[in-house]
Amino acid sequence: MLMVVVVQRDACVGAGQCTLVAPDVFDQDDDGIVLLLEPEVEGALLEAANKAARLCPARAIAVSAQ
Repeated sequence: MLMVVVVQRDACVGAGQCTLVAPDVFDQDDDGIVLLLEPEVEGALLEAANKAARLCPARAIAVSAQ
């Protein structure tokens, strides 16, 4: 199932957990703030995005149905 990933860049604290567990979905800018690379995910990318959302200390990542 195709799901949508949304990030709240203003809430991001730059912990980088998202980039560690889902480097194909997330990156960080020069200030360490999350960048969304893949706004729509499924399969393995969906699993990684969900894990990143769970691990985000700022709860700046959400994954939901389209």
